[in-house]
Order: sequence, then structure tokens, then C-alpha cells
Amino acid sequence: MSISTSVKKATRKVTEAITGEEPQIDLLDTLKEEHEEVSTLLKQMVESKSGAERKSLLKKIKANLVPHVRAEEKILYDAILKVKDKQANQDGEEGYLEHGLADKMLATLGKITNAMSPEFGAAAKVLKELVEHHVKEEESAVWSDAKEHFSSDERKLMNQKYLRLKPTIKIP
Repeated sequence: MSISTSVKKATRKVTEAITGEEPQIDLLDTLKEEHEEVSTLLKQMVESKSGAERKSLLKKIKANLVPHVRAEEKILYDAILKVKDKQANQDGEEGYLEHGLADKMLATLGKITNAMSPEFGAAAKVLKELVEHHVKEEESAVWSDAKEHFSSDERKLMNQKYLRLKPTIKIP
């Protein structure tokens, strides 16, 4: 986890301890934390020298990534697609397409029985690179769109909706 994310989490805990209330969190902060968690899991999977560990990490990645992308699409991407801004709309469409590619790579990895095979290693690397590329663009373009078109209070409300929706998403 990055230093800035760690500081934000610690600050929220201190605020909650002082006020007794859970602080409202910006959707983008929640997404950043989740991006970092998945990034760590992907790196571990690519670097692992154990087939059992790779399979276990794949399950964790899927359990984290699928609810994240589906809730992100419904709460953030759909909102961005509704604004009257051609570039924001294109950013939203691109995000949907990249999420679909990640779904396909997860499905491919799930079908490979030998987690130590070159095929699994290659597919794991492709998924990692795809997610890294997507996150870099999303945290730049899509988040810029979100900051431009939605206030801090709106993003905090979006976060509440996101956190309610995410646990209801079924993992295939």
C-alpha cells in the first residue's frame, strides 16, 4: 500500500476515534485502496513459484476484482457516461472495454489446470499488465472526469452506494 493511502486510512481511524463517527470517504480513495490491493495480489501471482499458491491467489484476485469492476461500472462509469462531455464518455467506454478484457483473462486463467505451465504464467502476466495499464489510465483520465463533473460530496455519496452494491455482486 502506498504511503499516501496508508496516511489516509490512519487519518480516518483517528477521526473516527475522536468523533465516534465513521468519516465519509471519497469514492476515489476507496477505489485507490482496492487498486493497490489487487496490484499486490497480481504481482504475487506472477512471481509465485508454487502452483497451489498461484491458484489461491487467482481466487483472491477474482474475488476482489469482479465485485470491484462491476460496482465501479454501475456507480462511477455509468455516471460518467451520463454527463454531456465527449471525452468523459469516451473514457467511460474505454473503461468498460478494458474491464471486459480483464474478465476474459480471468476466465482464461481459470481454465488452465496447470498453474505452473508457461501458458498460465503468460496469462497471469498479461492480466497484470492489462490491469496496471487500466488503473493508470483510470486514475488519470476517469478520475479527472469524476473530479470535474462531481463534487466531493457527490463522490462521497457515490462511495456509499458503491460500498452497498459491491457485496451483492455474484462472482461467476
